Amino acid sequence: MTMRSVAGHIAASLLLPALLLAQKPRENDLKLPIGGTPGPLDAITDVAGVEVGHTTLISGSGKLVVGKGPVRTGVTVIHPRGKSNFDPVFGAWFTLNGNGEMTGTTWVQEGGFLEGPIAITNTHSVGVVRDAIIQWEVSRKNSLQPWWLPVVAETYDGGLNDINGFHVKPEHVFAALDGATGGLPKEGAVGGGTGMSCHGFKGGIGTASRKLPEAQGGYTVGVLVQCNYGSRRDLRIAGVPVGEEITDLQGCIANSDPLPPGRRRCDAPGDDNGADEAPELGSIIIVVATDAPLLPHQLKRVVTRVSLGLGRQGGFGGNGSGDIFVAFSTANPRIWSGDSPVKAVQMLGNDRISPLFQATAQATEAAITNALLGAETTTGANDLRLYAMPVDRMMAAMKKYGRIP
Repeated sequence: MTMRSVAGHIAASLLLPALLLAQKPRENDLKLPIGGTPGPLDAITDVAGVEVGHTTLISGSGKLVVGKGPVRTGVTVIHPRGKSNFDPVFGAWFTLNGNGEMTGTTWVQEGGFLEGPIAITNTHSVGVVRDAIIQWEVSRKNSLQPWWLPVVAETYDGGLNDINGFHVKPEHVFAALDGATGGLPKEGAVGGGTGMSCHGFKGGIGTASRKLPEAQGGYTVGVLVQCNYGSRRDLRIAGVPVGEEITDLQGCIANSDPLPPGRRRCDAPGDDNGADEAPELGSIIIVVATDAPLLPHQLKRVVTRVSLGLGRQGGFGGNGSGDIFVAFSTANPRIWSGDSPVKAVQMLGNDRISPLFQATAQATEAAITNALLGAETTTGANDLRLYAMPVDRMMAAMKKYGRIP
């Protein structure tokens, strides 16, 4: 990966037209039989009003020096109604395995509201991101909220990144918050996903959506993931055991001498360009957005179905994994406006909710796949290299198992 200065890539991905961001094929481009009908962008931003922003921090190479780098990290933010709309949304959260962090969820569960943006970063930057969001919120001209409990989640990027160097600063959070837009978000090694791995390949940020037929309400479900979990052997895409078909290209050391324990050099003669597969360890954060009129208890039902999409991909919520999910609905606008103590809201009947469950599972699987497809081979701290999933070999596996023509 080309090295860039920190200043050069603060929110830089947000300034590119959507067409330039979609240079690598995505699950919908490849016609992968994951199921469902993608929205126009096949992204969380297909839910009207949702905006996504990234700040990506990449600098340095070689031996890790705490406080100096190499740096492979960042922050990703999601505004449920856009950065200029302060109206809260109904929300709910769920944890499949809790070896991780998502702040603010106590109030989401108790109050049923999500008030402000969601952010995702690395494990040791949760605090600075949370505090920066509060500073950003209280400085907004029209912000009337006297206190804030931001929702900030994390996954661990300490393999590729100088995680103990605390390189994510408030200005990086502000850049992501202010630069967030609609359109197709950038995927792969970007924002909070810059230093992450997924099923033994380079991972990071991915997004997808599914739109219901008009007969089922025509609602949209959008998903964004920061994937940093899973063993290679467990990877499934559209039911195909891709991880069993691509057993090489494991993480390896590009240049260091001596080698760290349990690692191999990437160019070692006769080996498979990778170390022996590590045990399942890692985390995934998943954000679900919908325009269906759902109340918090219904969103809780929806957000639990994320687990089914994750399971279809090969995740099982291992002991060391932080698998934490949050969902919100952009329906029911202005739920805090007016002086009346009684608020009128709409609710989809429970007998119409099952298609949203299916769409959530499908969009989750598609978003993880897009994170893998969007990532690039990355070399980081101590010359650790994680390879991008080879699209040609993945497609060959699809053909072998009869899942594409």
